[in-house]
Amino acid sequence: MNRRCFIKSILAAGTAASIPAGLLTACAGVKRTDLNDSDEGSGLGSGLEAEGATILRYASLAPSGHNCQPWTVRLDGPWSWTIGLDPVRRLPAVDPEDRELTLSIGAFVENLVLAAGALGFEAETEPVEESGPGTDRVRVRLSRSRPTGYPLRRLTQRRTVKKGFHPRELTAEDVRALSAPLSGHLHYFPRTSRHGGCIRDAAVEAFRAQSRRDEAQRELARWVRFSDEAVRRHRDGLTPEGMEIYGLAGWYVRHFMEPEDVTGETFRKQGVDMTAEIAGQGAGWLVVTSPGTATADLIETGRRFERVALLARERGLALHPMTQVLEEEDWRRRIARDHGPGMIPQFILRVGYLDRYPPPVSLRRPVAWFLMG
Repeated sequence: MNRRCFIKSILAAGTAASIPAGLLTACAGVKRTDLNDSDEGSGLGSGLEAEGATILRYASLAPSGHNCQPWTVRLDGPWSWTIGLDPVRRLPAVDPEDRELTLSIGAFVENLVLAAGALGFEAETEPVEESGPGTDRVRVRLSRSRPTGYPLRRLTQRRTVKKGFHPRELTAEDVRALSAPLSGHLHYFPRTSRHGGCIRDAAVEAFRAQSRRDEAQRELARWVRFSDEAVRRHRDGLTPEGMEIYGLAGWYVRHFMEPEDVTGETFRKQGVDMTAEIAGQGAGWLVVTSPGTATADLIETGRRFERVALLARERGLALHPMTQVLEEEDWRRRIARDHGPGMIPQFILRVGYLDRYPPPVSLRRPVAWFLMG
């Protein structure tokens, strides 16, 4: 069997259930918990107080496309910060207008506000309008207050899950709980509904279209961290564990695959096949909309989305963003044509119940790496 065929077969397997547990443990890659201790004290000595560094560590647990972690923090004072967008971490092939990255900064801000409250600070936030790439997005000012008691475990345990969704529909209680933070901007479409079927088909076809675009695949390759050495050096991007490639398959990927393999036909086809398989699994789809497209709208929608994401685990629910429908121009035009200007989707999420919720594995950069003078 040649290398290409081996990659194809082993990625299709994904896991190796018959392999002894000890060998599977030896095959495991670098996870977030393997590196957390090295973050202690990150950012101190730069004018950032110890409590501020802790708040920013929690904030950085926010999700982002390709796990690119696009945020910067400028210290205007010990408790006065400006959150910005790092131009080096842009995704121009799939997010040319920085829509998704601004949503991610909104999620970062929400984590920041929640962590600050739990640690005894009130955070006042003010979006910065008319921002260009790499410029300021949100100003934050913190002041001492009474701790809110918010459970920070929600931040540390949040993760994206792609596989293992149950087919049963969401309960009415769970739909209400997820809808509450979004104030009328969350819409649930069961898997068996006509609209749910349309979203499923669109998700697969948009993924297929994006996989054909060389610039999108090259951009993806830039953020893939196959080897343990790359994982430790960058502490961002997509790792085998983050892509849910475990066991012998994960070991092989870490030791024998290179980022440029992402642009090859085998990887592209495997991605399309996997998307077609999982798109039909789960309870259905959640569509998160916004009232507008201004920076303030995107920041607020990112914040509200994060509130929903932080509730999912304790309800046994997994959320899997499938964003290609909103990234590919043809599909954006179809949405505008079919729904009109009043429908402004910002997230398309596959949702489903899990029997077992896996621990978080995606990496985060130390606070010092995204602080600016």
